[in-house]
Amino acid sequence: MNTYDFDGRIAIITGGGQGIGLTTAERILDNGGRVSIWDIDQKLLDAVTAKHGTERVQTLRVDISDKDGVTNAVDAVIARFGKIDVLINNAAIVGPNAPTWEYPIEDFIKVVQIGLVGTFLVSRAVVPHMIAANYGRIVNLSSVAGKEGNPNAPAYSSTKAGVLALTKSLGKELAGYNIAVNAVTPAVAKTTMALSQAPEFLAMILSKIPRGRMLELDEAAAMICWLATSENSFTTGSTFDLSGGRATY
Repeated sequence: MNTYDFDGRIAIITGGGQGIGLTTAERILDNGGRVSIWDIDQKLLDAVTAKHGTERVQTLRVDISDKDGVTNAVDAVIARFGKIDVLINNAAIVGPNAPTWEYPIEDFIKVVQIGLVGTFLVSRAVVPHMIAANYGRIVNLSSVAGKEGNPNAPAYSSTKAGVLALTKSLGKELAGYNIAVNAVTPAVAKTTMALSQAPEFLAMILSKIPRGRMLELDEAAAMICWLATSENSFTTGSTFDLSGGRATY
């Protein structure tokens, strides 16, 4: 297993109570970093505290779609750690599966509000601290659905396409600083969120993956962690594939 230099680094990971977010957080901890794990589910946060303690881990219950909540959470991170070096925008929801013309309007809005608007709100609150330090690494979790669009998942596909565009915009805006902004595009991974989808929908998206299997959480964390290190000093505004061969660009 590769090692990464996170010695002295402070990372925020949204949606970090489980899945890719938690696996990435644990990899950062194993490599010398400290993490602020944000999640909406207090039970998940309590489990993280029980496992990892509080010396190098901060857990915050945050609704990233709430501007004031995000601002307060960023203030709490600065108060505890004094800086923010890394931001992993991981939090999202998938929403129901339905064709666009039958998709519940309220669900579409909720999916976009959390996955895209939330990513914007967190980035907007964190970036000024990175600019002041002239250092930062931001990794946004998109999806192969944001590249190709999944049928019967218009809200999630639209959200993840928006995350890619936001990554490119922010990467260009921050290119004059020592701040890198990149995205990863996982195929379906072994997460609670993914496995909660309809079995026939899961079978459909699995059939599109040439590797013939789901993405492992450790595989996602490995790529995310490298993008979040100082070693990634040139590439920004880019998209890194985690689709098992599904993506065609």
